Amino acid sequence: MARKIREVMTADPLAVGPQTSVVEVARLMRDEDIGAVLVTEGGQLRGLVTDRDLVVRVLCRGGNAEDHSVADACSAEVVSVTPDDDIRRAVDLMRRHALRRLPVVEEGRPVGIVSLGDLAVERDTDSALSEISAADPNE
Repeated sequence: MARKIREVMTADPLAVGPQTSVVEVARLMRDEDIGAVLVTEGGQLRGLVTDRDLVVRVLCRGGNAEDHSVADACSAEVVSVTPDDDIRRAVDLMRRHALRRLPVVEEGRPVGIVSLGDLAVERDTDSALSEISAADPNE
């Protein structure tokens, strides 16, 4: 069983600048089959935006989605872990803050992302979440 975040994280996560349009981010999520994108500025982590954030913070409010940047939708208060943190720390932070994904940061720069599914696959290979997370994406 992996003990450190670096053993289960997805390295080199997709990142965009805060002024990137939410429509562009939604297309990137679709094309890359991912549910979260990091928001960076000058190489430093500034936020995290999920597919749900796009819906709840922008689309459901109406208006033209093209008029909104990812800064309008992202979570600005980011909880993160380091690659050398124990996976138990990630589990604890996810529980405490009701999160499904955590950016992995080293010296202020994002180097990965770890999801609830990543941890489920690692900790309980027989769980329903583990099976769903390990399955091929829907086409």
